[in-house]
Amino acid sequence: MAIGEAGPGSVRHGSRPKRLEETMRLRLGRECVYVPSCRFGLYVALRHWCPPGGRVLMSPVNDDVIFFVVLAAGLRPVQAPLNPFDASIDVDAVPDEVWSSVSAVLTTNLYGNPDPAPRLRSRCDALGIPLFEDAAHAIGSRVGDRPVGAWGEASVFSLSKHVGAKAGGMLSLADPDLRRAVEETRAGLLTRGRISSELAFAVRPYAEAAVRGLRLRRAAWAAIRLLGLADREEIRMPLRPDELALAAGWAPGLDAHHPWLRVDMHDYRLESGRLRLGRIGRKLDRLDDVLDACRAGTELLLATPWAKPRDTHGTQPLFRVPLFVEDRDAAIAALADRGVVVGYLYDPPLDDYAGARFTDPSPAPEAARWFARHALPVDPLRARTVVEVLERSGARPVDVPGRLSRSGPTPGGLG
Repeated sequence: MAIGEAGPGSVRHGSRPKRLEETMRLRLGRECVYVPSCRFGLYVALRHWCPPGGRVLMSPVNDDVIFFVVLAAGLRPVQAPLNPFDASIDVDAVPDEVWSSVSAVLTTNLYGNPDPAPRLRSRCDALGIPLFEDAAHAIGSRVGDRPVGAWGEASVFSLSKHVGAKAGGMLSLADPDLRRAVEETRAGLLTRGRISSELAFAVRPYAEAAVRGLRLRRAAWAAIRLLGLADREEIRMPLRPDELALAAGWAPGLDAHHPWLRVDMHDYRLESGRLRLGRIGRKLDRLDDVLDACRAGTELLLATPWAKPRDTHGTQPLFRVPLFVEDRDAAIAALADRGVVVGYLYDPPLDDYAGARFTDPSPAPEAARWFARHALPVDPLRARTVVEVLERSGARPVDVPGRLSRSGPTPGGLG
């Protein structure tokens, strides 16, 4: 069986975590260690490879939680210039003095569009530094001759995104001999599982289905906010800079940064129980069907006037397809009226959000700002509804300004 071709239910033996790990190992062709979340797995990887005080080149168009993971590991985020078509790292726009100052590179593979991993791998090899791949959105994407996640010293996957399990992650290792050390680090950072958490996880899908069926979305969100369970009112969580500066004095460490790391996933470091692992396994067994549907929806959306140029290496099964409309707020409202929720917005970029106190700003921030302001990430599984709504609402496409479009689409990018 070729790498990346493991089918549904290909592994049905062994303990639940081991079965999940073996399924992902067959997909990637490398060692995999189960973790309770992608963010937790990334923290484990950074702590293993990067001594505190190092500098990590990363994308400014990224989840703020990942930014706080880097800080929690005692590292300094360095924001990279981006390609405006897909928000991947623009390798050629990173100045030589920045390359010489960083001790690691972290990709984002935003929405499933691959970063230029082969070129980044070459750069990292020349500098003698590790490459980490955040593949949370890219469990089915490929770049070059390998799956995303098979290029770096370590890569992390979310089992909440394409898999849809709302829990779980995977830490993939290039060197299988490191498995025992990584497992020991993981064990020392986990918190004990609770029966109440497992029961809440078990009933959550039924509660969400009831909310959808009764059209109670707004009422449900109002109740969540009233109970103090909403972690953010805006796209970015509150930075709380003075508190964050105090937390830095305790880095590396998860506890001091817990108020930021727990946002949107309170059990990110909680040991997984049987109910959770069982559901993740059932969802993972159906992953290939989901990827096929995502690929078909992606192809439909990329053929619309709101999409940007793609390469010719086949269509990736994107987690979200970034469309570009002139009035994004109006498009979001029109889609919401049809029950299509637009999430995974990352505006403003991390350097504008956090400032030079907590990160090195990008030397060329314009492309990231443009992408963050205009990208409309839509679910390819709702592709036909999205196209219908945007056509009926008269949504107009927006062009990349000429000064930003010099590089064009990246290899393995939007397509």
